[in-house]
Amino acid sequence: MRTIRTAAAQLGPIQKAEERPAVVARMIALLDAAKREGATFVVYPELALTTFFPRWHHEDRAEADRWFEREMPGPETRPLFERARQHGMAMSFGYAELTPEGRHFNTSILVDGSGAIVGKYRKVHLPGHVEFDPERTHQHLEKRYFEPGDLGFPVWRMMGGILGMCICNDRRWPETYRSMGLQGVEMVVLGFNTPSVNSQKGGEALDKRMFHHKLSLQAGAYQNSTWVVAVAKAGTEDGHHLMGGTCIVDPDGEVVAELAGEDDGIVVHDCDLDATLFGKTTIFDFGRHRRIEHYGRITGQVGVELPPE
Repeated sequence: MRTIRTAAAQLGPIQKAEERPAVVARMIALLDAAKREGATFVVYPELALTTFFPRWHHEDRAEADRWFEREMPGPETRPLFERARQHGMAMSFGYAELTPEGRHFNTSILVDGSGAIVGKYRKVHLPGHVEFDPERTHQHLEKRYFEPGDLGFPVWRMMGGILGMCICNDRRWPETYRSMGLQGVEMVVLGFNTPSVNSQKGGEALDKRMFHHKLSLQAGAYQNSTWVVAVAKAGTEDGHHLMGGTCIVDPDGEVVAELAGEDDGIVVHDCDLDATLFGKTTIFDFGRHRRIEHYGRITGQVGVELPPE
């Protein structure tokens, strides 16, 4: 068996006024808790170091740069890396990245047990809008503050397996999982910050939003025979509620571990990477069964093209 004892480390709300060192201390506490439960890999949420700042409209776009990291690790995040290295634990977390060239990305990284960054992913499927929208119940300005990721959907060999990353809205797109599935991915890790209210459809109940969340994870896991570890930042941040839903899904598409509530906490599960092999060699043996001559539309067009009337 190739087992990764994985901790999904949910963060409760991070208020706008909360400073990075306080957030990092919370992340270290979760890392220590995971170590006590024997975990070797810890997955944190999207934008784990800050409040979900795309809900705030800055007329001057540059005012949002306060939320971005210019280096990783930096002075404020280095204690997290040092504690993970002391424990010999791998981890993944998301943050807002400001590159030396002045580019802005919603980013996640993979860090091995030595504290070295071995993988980086930049969010591809950015939801929301660019300009302030008075018709929405709340703003969702990811398209204002980030540019689409430019690294594609790579995977990495790590901890005896093949791991990949995505972020939040990426989980809703089947192309995300299939791109990694075609590289043999055995575990997809992702963080999310999902509002409990749809800003354009206020009548959509929380249970429907949670249904769609899990549906996306379970379908992606099953159709690519991979583990999926999805971790929330949850709770009420400065009056805006984020839903939970932290869970681990097995390669058969079943939720095998789930964290209740919206506070800081962990749920730990032994993820056997060999459990991916049956699906990959039978119903989802891509080499035998895929018919790419019929899939041209998937990459050949963006919007819908209706048939002639």
